Amino acid sequence: MAINLNRAEFVRSAAKSADFIRDGRPQIVFAGKSNVGKSSVINRLLNRRNFARVGSQPGKTIHVNYFDIDSQCWFVDLPGYGYAAVSKAERDRWARLMESYFAESGRISLGVHIVDARHKPTGDDVTMAEWFKASGRPFVVVANKTDKISKSAAAASLELIRETLALPEEVRIIPFSAEKGEGRGELFAEIAARI
Repeated sequence: MAINLNRAEFVRSAAKSADFIRDGRPQIVFAGKSNVGKSSVINRLLNRRNFARVGSQPGKTIHVNYFDIDSQCWFVDLPGYGYAAVSKAERDRWARLMESYFAESGRISLGVHIVDARHKPTGDDVTMAEWFKASGRPFVVVANKTDKISKSAAAASLELIRETLALPEEVRIIPFSAEKGEGRGELFAEIAARI
């Protein structure tokens, strides 16, 4: 089914489980560390500059944000994790929100787990990967910022990501550059296959 990415609209920020959208449409779920460029990946995918807010400070996504894509699916932007400059109470609130999102089975059509290609995945990245694996739903890992490292470093990075996150063979890692658009077609194909 063709999907028009130009028809994208922000609909809701859910601060609690009761606010989650449950209309049966496919949900493409984006998760990643606060400073990994999650909003930039969404913006690149939609070819929009400032559609998903890009903050100068990490940790701006504090709710579960829903974007209606062509009335066919939802892009769901989960709160960024691992940002130290917010209070422990706020981090705990985010964790509870994420846990309640993942607790409802069948909600996720495709998970998009964004990690930084320049660094070994963090403990929080490993936890996020475990949540995706435990959901039993398909997911891909997007290794963002590959334009910032050499081709050989990128190849080694992809191996390290697979090993650190203990990814099953069927989980695809997509090298990505939100800045240059590398990987956009591959990620879009994965999304389109689930709609």
